[in-house]
Amino acid sequence: MTENSSQQPASNPELPTTYAPADVEGKLYERWVERGYFEADAKSEKPPYTIVIPPPNVTGALHLGHAFQVTLMDALTRRKRMQGFETLWLPGMDHAGIATQNKVEQQLGEEGKSRHDIGRDAFTERVWQWKDEYGGRILGQLRRLGAGLDWSRERFTMDEGLSRAVQKIFKDLYDDGLIYRAERIINWCPRCLTAISDIEVDYQEDDGELVSLKYGEGDDTLVVATTRVETMLGDTAVAVHPDDERYARLIGKRIKLPLTDRTIPVVADTHVDPEFGTGAVKVTPAHDPNDFAIGQRHDLESLTVMDERGVITVPGPFQGLDRFEARSAIVAALREQGRVVAEKRPYVHSVGHCSRCKTTIEPRLSLQWWVKVETLAQAAGDAVRDGRVALHPKEMEKRYFDWVDNLNDWCISRQLWWGHRIPVWYGPDGEVVCVGPDEEPPTGEGWTQDEDVLDTWFSSGLWPFSTLGWPEQTPDLEKFYSTDVLLTGHDIIFFWVVRMMMFGLYAMDGEVPFKTVALTGLVRDEFGKKMSKSNPNAVDPLVWMDAYGSDAVRFTLANGANPGADVPIGEDWVKASRNFANKIWNATRFALMNGATIEGPLPDPSAMTATDRWILSRLNETVADVDRYYEDFQFAKISDALYHFAWDEVFDWYVELSKTTFFAGGEQAKVSGRVLGEVLDVTLRLLHPIVPFVTETLWTTLTGGESVVVADWPADSGFRDEAAEKEIELVQQVVTEVRRFKGDQGLKPGQRVPAELTLTGTALAPHEPAIRQLLRLEAAGDGFHATASLPVAGATVALDLSGTIDVAAERKRLTKDLEAAQKEKAQATGKLGNEAFLAKAPDNVVDKIRGRLAKAEADIERIGAQLAALPRS
Repeated sequence: MTENSSQQPASNPELPTTYAPADVEGKLYERWVERGYFEADAKSEKPPYTIVIPPPNVTGALHLGHAFQVTLMDALTRRKRMQGFETLWLPGMDHAGIATQNKVEQQLGEEGKSRHDIGRDAFTERVWQWKDEYGGRILGQLRRLGAGLDWSRERFTMDEGLSRAVQKIFKDLYDDGLIYRAERIINWCPRCLTAISDIEVDYQEDDGELVSLKYGEGDDTLVVATTRVETMLGDTAVAVHPDDERYARLIGKRIKLPLTDRTIPVVADTHVDPEFGTGAVKVTPAHDPNDFAIGQRHDLESLTVMDERGVITVPGPFQGLDRFEARSAIVAALREQGRVVAEKRPYVHSVGHCSRCKTTIEPRLSLQWWVKVETLAQAAGDAVRDGRVALHPKEMEKRYFDWVDNLNDWCISRQLWWGHRIPVWYGPDGEVVCVGPDEEPPTGEGWTQDEDVLDTWFSSGLWPFSTLGWPEQTPDLEKFYSTDVLLTGHDIIFFWVVRMMMFGLYAMDGEVPFKTVALTGLVRDEFGKKMSKSNPNAVDPLVWMDAYGSDAVRFTLANGANPGADVPIGEDWVKASRNFANKIWNATRFALMNGATIEGPLPDPSAMTATDRWILSRLNETVADVDRYYEDFQFAKISDALYHFAWDEVFDWYVELSKTTFFAGGEQAKVSGRVLGEVLDVTLRLLHPIVPFVTETLWTTLTGGESVVVADWPADSGFRDEAAEKEIELVQQVVTEVRRFKGDQGLKPGQRVPAELTLTGTALAPHEPAIRQLLRLEAAGDGFHATASLPVAGATVALDLSGTIDVAAERKRLTKDLEAAQKEKAQATGKLGNEAFLAKAPDNVVDKIRGRLAKAEADIERIGAQLAALPRS
């Protein structure tokens, strides 16, 4: 039944009386790394198992979201390694273009300099220095958490190999007509001074102002409304719906644009909703994506009215003003001319902000590089639709398809200096040359490389195959691609998952980058609120690891991990997980001191007690449950099953029920010692992927094995004993009911009470010593007087409570409680029998009353049994 029966226990199985995580975790992790347990072998004949780690930003530090996902990925890979797979979990970091450049620019700012003061080459060198000094801290923190990553394969999105991959795929996409350069409306950050993609824009409800303005003169006037008054300086038309009779006479005419010397046409366009507002909209093609589309359809001029910092550039009284200063100044000027028809303030509306610096985004016409996504996105959608890639939980498919089926072309150029520079050169006579990784760029007078760099997500979209050596056909690529699981938060399904799907299918000839996408929720505080550095609820997981150990943090995170759902976590829960680790430690110490062993084969079931057979049956059921939950990414159920099996069934029941056997000694104690050793061996191996440190210490002490990291994963032997399970269930019923009764009588759990047990004719008789031990029941000696008699599980437990309780006072108290429960039952029954009430009451109110009725009935039964058990005199 065990895979480790040939191992010998450690020569000195003694353990310290208490578990001190800080004394063992760092040493154990370094030992694992030194022994190469996490290093994958591309030449191995074992089946591969590969997980892609979302590469943390080089600017980052470990937060609970990282710790959460890393814990789950580590659990998956540790289990697969134990199952005999050649497991690769490859570490690395993302260069994080905007975020990292901002960090170094802040440093320069403290020195009174800007990047332009030192130039591009010197600035890039400065960023590399910053990366070398600060960039690796999160990787060290992952080690602290116990992440079993293959550090021999560590990668960085700007390293030589990955840079080569970026240049290769850019060239391929360019040659296939899937990358192009065009002038379009983009999201521009006036603070970061770069374009950003749609998914890097955070929308929030802001207090603004909706101003209604009168355009035109005399009879040729109409009213438009806007929240961005400053853009009117760039208006080149007013649009109305072609079927809107109110404006039919104006279509095709030119009207006066206020505050300017220009006239603009009134155009008819079906994009305009005649039911919204006045049915007329101002058209600013250079500063709004919808207006740009109208401008394209009607061949309108696109006038840019502000520079890259959001400063007005139109000659006149507003030139040089910031966009928000200009907004107020222009409204004031229009008000003086009587052009302001209405002002609504505050006007709450959705406004885009840069996800990096929170600056309000400015839509801006700009010449940028784009990926044509239509065919790439189609392939990414088809891979999920035809089952080559499974999304888990399946309910996430709708969100995935909603996004991928409506994806716009992707703006990939960024006006930064840190990142992969676009491999395109421009010649003196308008030549454009895209250069691949094995090609020499053109040289000579007048040739220059494009100044922009690529969006960070462009390089991270190659991560599943570029890290394995692509575009070279490396042994790693052959062995470990495609990867098995991508485990990541549902919040970056659009940022990252779709990018990897598009690029992986394109570059790898239709082979998917991963077979399963397991989407997790976000970590929140214990009240369900989002954790944020700006809120006092943000937690540094390293602080909790210092206080309670890494295992405690890991177990708490895994225990809250339901697929796709957010994960609440609080310090009290981490404390509880620390207590669980201590329980495992103390129970194993007890077992080792009382003969637990893995020496030799398991005894024949016929030589075991019913308690032995019961725990082995439950053990195998737990193995089967845990395996099933792993396949479904049900980490919360895995943790819950292991917690209750280890704490409740092994430590609180099996160990306690077996104490009388161990204390008695003899052959039966040896049999139970071997069973206990088996149970601990398997339980520790089952727990190891989630709580690796405490299980490593205990398992090696118990078994003398090299390391649980490379031990065999437990297998369900198929052993089941329903009769033994039913028998122990009866024992549990007796113990539980008598404990409850003692507690109801106000007796302390350890208070001893004389008792007489009538167990004849039941399967309970062999368990009388254990039952007495667990319930602290003394023998019924001379003078025994049964003052309470409990019928339970086919047996009778008579107790002598004389001298321990005031029977008259207890009967009075219970009678009062019974009357209250009966009154509650009558009220609930009356309401549920009232048809008029049921017809009007909300479902939740009716359900609440049904719950009150069920509780009242249970209370009546319980209190009645307690009264019946009290002595009559």
